[in-house]
Amino acid sequence: MFGEFTAFPHGSITPQKLKEGDVVMIDDGCTVEGYQSDITRTVVYGKPTARQRQIWDLEKRAQSAALTAAKVGAACESVDAAARKVITDFGFGPDYKVPGLPHRTGHGIGLDGHEWTNLVRGNKTKLEPGMCFSDEPMVAIYGEFGIRLEDCFYMTPDGPRTFSTPSKSIEQPFG
Repeated sequence: MFGEFTAFPHGSITPQKLKEGDVVMIDDGCTVEGYQSDITRTVVYGKPTARQRQIWDLEKRAQSAALTAAKVGAACESVDAAARKVITDFGFGPDYKVPGLPHRTGHGIGLDGHEWTNLVRGNKTKLEPGMCFSDEPMVAIYGEFGIRLEDCFYMTPDGPRTFSTPSKSIEQPFG
């Protein structure tokens, strides 16, 4: 997805043409021995503006907050709340309002790409070792752009471990 269409969490069927300065969101994955992966990276085609960089950094903080909140015994909804708080504290939202985070922070992943249980408000399921999730809060600004970073993690007795290396910066999406 390019430009303003990156603000839609599940994409758009509208034909798009990439142009200099567009936000570019790539959401992909693969199957390995029957198990699914899911990863999203967001970059800018060309040089990012101060606004694009600011929102990318906000998204990175929200994603990091979610991962930090993922502790054995914590409720799934607390992981969502941690990401959402970062975005709300910035002045977006609240709740599921846009600009802000219009969907869940993450979903279960394993033999299917989207499995129960979700990292979402109201889900009191406790995190346990062996559970696997996506960590993909999103900052959506309709008519402007959206930023999503997605990495999957698995719960260990000592806390979450990512399967991939999270993005370091808007210029270094793959570390």
